[in-house]
Amino acid sequence: MSDCELCIRSTLPILWQNKTFRIVLVNNQNIRGYLRLELIDHVKEIHHLTPAIQSEMYKIINIIEQIITDIYKPEKINLASLGNKTPHLHWHIIARFMNDNFFPESIWADPVRHNKFENSIDEINQLKQQLDLNLNH
Repeated sequence: MSDCELCIRSTLPILWQNKTFRIVLVNNQNIRGYLRLELIDHVKEIHHLTPAIQSEMYKIINIIEQIITDIYKPEKINLASLGNKTPHLHWHIIARFMNDNFFPESIWADPVRHNKFENSIDEINQLKQQLDLNLNH
């Protein structure tokens, strides 16, 4: 769809991509370890996917969660697939820390702190390496 922001080439750094999915680093929200899994085709709901693509999606989410845990050592991982504002299937996979700006609330709540967080070059390189190693076999 021409007006769908996820159908347009991502402005966020793409860490990994195949013909069906891409993983982007959400680096504009002041949150470390925030990745988004995006379906490349414009599909609104999981039940519209074939069973094979559903299975691949859940496998990728699991791998992303494990990689984020290994690299960032967060207190918790949050997963969200909302799509109310952007009705294009995508998942938010978010590392949560006791000192992040929203903890313990949702990252879409008002911030309770105003710390500055960025992913380090080393963390970004590790993400790329681990995604490639675990998803390109």
